[in-house]
Amino acid sequence: MLRLNLSAEPRWLDLGHGVRLLVEPLTTAIMLAARSDPTIVAAATDAEDSASNDDLARIVAKAVARIVVKDWEGIGDDDGNPLPLTPEGIEALLELWPIFEAFQTKYIAGALILDAEKNV
Repeated sequence: MLRLNLSAEPRWLDLGHGVRLLVEPLTTAIMLAARSDPTIVAAATDAEDSASNDDLARIVAKAVARIVVKDWEGIGDDDGNPLPLTPEGIEALLELWPIFEAFQTKYIAGALILDAEKNV
C-alpha cells in the first residue's frame, strides 16, 4: 500500500554529526524545478561525454538542496560560530561525504522509494 504524507510543512532532517536541515517535502514540482537548474542542464548536456553517475548525483543533490533547505543547525565556522544559511554553504556542506550520503539516503532516495515499507 502506498502511504501518502499530505503535509506540506517543512521538517527537520537529521544528517548526523550534529547537523540538521529544515527541508520542504520532496515533491514533483521541486524535482522539476531542480531539473531546470543550470548546473543540471549543463551536466546533462555533458553527460554523454564526461559526467559520471556520481557527478550527476552530486549535482542533483545540490540543486535540490538549494531549493528545499530552509534552515540548518549544527553548522559553524572555524571558531564554532553558527553560520547563516547560504547557497554557497549548502554547496560546501554537501561536499562532505558523510553529509552528502545521509542527504541522499534519508531525503532524496527516501522520497523516491515507493514500496510498502518505506514510503511516507
